[in-house]
Amino acid sequence: MTTGTTRGDPGADANAGVRTAGATAGGAPSSAPDAALERRILGLHGPILVLGASGFVGANLLRMLLAVRRDAYGTALRFPAWRLEGLPEENVVATDLLVPSNLRALLDRVRPLTVFDCVAYGAYSYERDPHLIHRTNAVFTVALAEELAARGIRALVHAGSSSEYGGASAAPPESQAPLPNSHYAASKVAAAATLGFMGRERALPCANLRLYSVYGPYEDASRLVPQLVLRGLAGELPPFVDPAISRDLVYVDDACEAFVDAALRLEPAIYGESFNVGTGTCTRIGEVAEIARAEFGIAAAPVFDMPPRAWDPRTGGEGGPADWVADPTRAAAALGWRARTPFAEGLRRTRAWVEGLSDLDAYRASSKAFGLETGHSVSAIVACYKDAQAIPILHERLTATFEKLGIDYEIVFVNDGSPDDSEEVIRAISARDRRVTGISHSRNFGSQAAFRSGMEIATKNACVLLDGDLQDPPELIEAFVAKWREGFDVVYGRRVAREAPFAMRVAYKAFYRLFDRFSYLEIPHDAGDFALMDKRVVRAMLQFPERDLFLRGVRAFVGFRQTGVDYVRPERMFGRSTNNLLRNIGWAKKGILSFSRAPLDALSTAGVLGVALFGLLGVAQFTAKLLFPSAAPKGITTVLLVTLFLGSLNLLAISLVGEYIAKIFEEVKRRPHFLRRAIVRDGEVRDAGEVPRGADDGPGGRAP
Repeated sequence: MTTGTTRGDPGADANAGVRTAGATAGGAPSSAPDAALERRILGLHGPILVLGASGFVGANLLRMLLAVRRDAYGTALRFPAWRLEGLPEENVVATDLLVPSNLRALLDRVRPLTVFDCVAYGAYSYERDPHLIHRTNAVFTVALAEELAARGIRALVHAGSSSEYGGASAAPPESQAPLPNSHYAASKVAAAATLGFMGRERALPCANLRLYSVYGPYEDASRLVPQLVLRGLAGELPPFVDPAISRDLVYVDDACEAFVDAALRLEPAIYGESFNVGTGTCTRIGEVAEIARAEFGIAAAPVFDMPPRAWDPRTGGEGGPADWVADPTRAAAALGWRARTPFAEGLRRTRAWVEGLSDLDAYRASSKAFGLETGHSVSAIVACYKDAQAIPILHERLTATFEKLGIDYEIVFVNDGSPDDSEEVIRAISARDRRVTGISHSRNFGSQAAFRSGMEIATKNACVLLDGDLQDPPELIEAFVAKWREGFDVVYGRRVAREAPFAMRVAYKAFYRLFDRFSYLEIPHDAGDFALMDKRVVRAMLQFPERDLFLRGVRAFVGFRQTGVDYVRPERMFGRSTNNLLRNIGWAKKGILSFSRAPLDALSTAGVLGVALFGLLGVAQFTAKLLFPSAAPKGITTVLLVTLFLGSLNLLAISLVGEYIAKIFEEVKRRPHFLRRAIVRDGEVRDAGEVPRGADDGPGGRAP
């Protein structure tokens, strides 16, 4: 990224965690700043950094700043970011700010003096992940404040929320104790408290703006005002909640001005303070409906049949909804800020912006309501041994597959004591992709232990097990998920062909047929560990305590609805396979001994038959000796053959019984399945003992 700022060129050196967007056509600011606002923007200390600029408020703020000056920069999690289309590519940075090394790299490159923090998650009803809510809103604020405290900035203005007040929503002053009624509200209270501490005790020039119901251009299409406009242009009204429910509706340009004014007016006496950013006007939903009817000339009466939002306070008179309105007195006195745009005017401006869009369907589809599906989220568990070259390719292919599916996901690479630099490769990937977690074992425990290790920390609604050598094609996950959506709990890959030497192909085929013959359990033919398993199946499998794991057998044992998807298994892309004939014999022995009593039954049968046979032979020999003395065998040959046969049978029996005893010996020692040496997250390799309790929670709770 090149900037041309007076403090040096932030793009002088490349960084893997930060990349720049390509410019696209279109995208003017929602309204041009007037002369007074221009002067205030020019008065800000630069460079200016807008964190979370791909969001609604952040995008409007960045556009407002760039309309006046060129040393303003904004961030997006990824590209494309539709709200930032048309902005100069050198002013937009794509980076995952929740990765600490990315945040440090960004601040080192831009070296901002003014920072506007608009990063948030959880404000929409479909953003429900409590861990991500607190990590984004609270933990990130701590990390940001600590980084900026050491850098000598002039202003940090944080986008807080009126949700911090919870049920105390009727024009509360900033001194009102917060009463959060959701994870989102609680996380915002924590962020405000952090800034209060940093401002008072550490003299960090910062402020928290408690934003009320901001609306306007670039707002998510599923929200109230965009729906009013989109439906109104079609000659109808959307359904509404209780007409008595109220909002304090703040036009986005006014809210953006509050950020500018706060940055300009910060002084030690108000460092760390919170300010209400609202109009002070209580606008009820019934009034909103009437203003929309007048704006769009709609004769039909509005329908108020939508259920109220979970956060709408219900403490008004006679159990009705309480007023939700700001007391902006302190913002006016300390910051010199007041909202200037009445709702009817803001609605007209929003309508004009929507009418200027070239593709309304694209705008509707951009809504976060159509974001990643969480109901069918997947954890990809990758067992890695000598796979350093393959891991980046596998990560790229997995990411492309999950993005094509549009589902929430995570990728867990389990470095099972690889002698190569697999851990460093995983660390580098996790530094730029927070969906990636790495586990490093203290030594090589085998692929079955590696898969179990990953399954124990998986957090999504299903797990997919893959080998790290690219022999399990990630693209097949699309077919797995399709079957999962049909109601199957287990979807396994069935190898209809494999690129391998003829002898190995025959051996693999023979194993499954032999297993069928001996085992009391039927497992699918030609199906390996590559499979998708619903979290119910994962929970069930993690209850199995045995140390000598044979996962595909356990998977068949637990049952549930299972089906297969055919595929051709390719050769290993890099290096040589660690499998050979002896290892495969070991696999066959593991499977048969784990799920079969047939060898012991065969020995019992052979013993009974042997006793009967040799009893008959003894009788025959005795009879022959009496009746035909001269015809009876006189040499040692018969005795020798019988002795050798019985001795061999005894050795075979002892060895088979010994195999079972060895398995019993391993189980009764109850040694751990594996030992984790390190956990890799966010570009950092941490000792496994330092990971907080709860970080290894499996699907739906702590893994057994």
